[in-house]
Amino acid sequence: MTAVAGRPVVVIGGGLAGIAAAVKLADAGCRAVVFESRKALGGRAGSFLDPRDGRLIDNCQHVVLGCCTNLIDLYDRLGVLEKIGWHDTLYFTDGRGEVDTLRASWLPAPFHLVPSFLKMGLLSRPQRRHVLRAMWRIIRLGTAGRLRWREQTFGEFLNHCRQPQEVIRKFWNVIVTSACNLGVERVSAAAALKVFQEGFLGNRFSYRMGLATVPLAALYEPARGLVEDAGGEVHLGTPVRAIAFDGTRVTGVITSDERIDAAAIICAVPFDRLDTLVGSAMRHADARLRLPGRLEVSPILGVHLLFDQPVMSLPHLVLAGGDVQWLFNKGMVGDRQYVHAVISAADEWMGLDHNQIVERVMHDVHRALPESVGLQPAEARCIKERRATFAATPDAVASRPPVSPVHAGASAIENLYLAGDYCDTGWPATMEGAVRSGYAAAAAITGEGGLVQDIPPGIAARWLGLR
Repeated sequence: MTAVAGRPVVVIGGGLAGIAAAVKLADAGCRAVVFESRKALGGRAGSFLDPRDGRLIDNCQHVVLGCCTNLIDLYDRLGVLEKIGWHDTLYFTDGRGEVDTLRASWLPAPFHLVPSFLKMGLLSRPQRRHVLRAMWRIIRLGTAGRLRWREQTFGEFLNHCRQPQEVIRKFWNVIVTSACNLGVERVSAAAALKVFQEGFLGNRFSYRMGLATVPLAALYEPARGLVEDAGGEVHLGTPVRAIAFDGTRVTGVITSDERIDAAAIICAVPFDRLDTLVGSAMRHADARLRLPGRLEVSPILGVHLLFDQPVMSLPHLVLAGGDVQWLFNKGMVGDRQYVHAVISAADEWMGLDHNQIVERVMHDVHRALPESVGLQPAEARCIKERRATFAATPDAVASRPPVSPVHAGASAIENLYLAGDYCDTGWPATMEGAVRSGYAAAAAITGEGGLVQDIPPGIAARWLGLR
């Protein structure tokens, strides 16, 4: 299907899902009209202007892994791939003064990380053996086995593998909470298993971590030009108030200023925002619109710290067993060092005030960074993303709606498409999942393109069961 009679495809939302959809539509020669309520593209993975000093601040640090093939493809289409700095070494500490490294060896996947893992001091030798036994089980499960665990939590899977609580606290929970924005006791086992199977075990390159070397907003600026060059439009600071529906099809959108007719609509806003755009008639006509009401959210807290002297030399640091999961070295701002602390699944932090948050974060900073002991930040900024992602619980697996009405059966509005990390992409609540949903929606409309293929597992990994 393509735009007909001069009517465009309207994309509601300019986050990653909306950007991905609009860029794919433009690439297919389809006129897209994008409406974004914020003043810049990027949504929850964007930046904002700090009124205190005029600096662009990212909502939170976002990470791309080597296995995120569609997100990498989007960066390439936007011409910003060179603005991603890649890291082959991951740094870990448990706050006892030692830093462990995780880096691929010459061995083939899934054994490439084993030599460096065996040297990690944050786990004892018996604890490392427990992890390796569970990793072997994860390898042997394969994709089919992973899906059989989708109705249980990853915590239940780890208990099945007889993982000690200290190993769960210092290893499994740190990685899973960072990747899925949910702790092991709540996250779907299928979502967490995917992280390990595809992010760490499948091939030698998927674990590589990419960090933007510019404010996140700079990554998305080229999207506007690509859309407009194809005859489309991007309207920033323009929220959609409602979707027009004639009882059978969606016919356009209504903003505070006008109504725009549309041949099709891609609704690329978070699931709770989607719920405010549709009425009872649309919910009755499309079962997908009833599913998001069953989803929950999970918050993320980003704490931006400026120090009067250098406190961190490594590019990043994973904190095992603490409240903070990651510290990122953001370089120098003038003569001050900028460190960004990230707390995922931050429900218990949302009720804390600024001073309480900074005090608690600094406790972990002092543990992790010896150079910071005795210092307090010259400046601190706490960014609460209360509705950062959907909560990928086992119950949510059955409630994630398909992107295309074709996959929704008879009860769907034929020209309404959904996009967002909450959609049924097979991925947890990630930027990769959001981009995949946008690509899939655009491909369903234009009949062109589609998803970028995953990096295939290595020969040894496939032979052992990762397929």
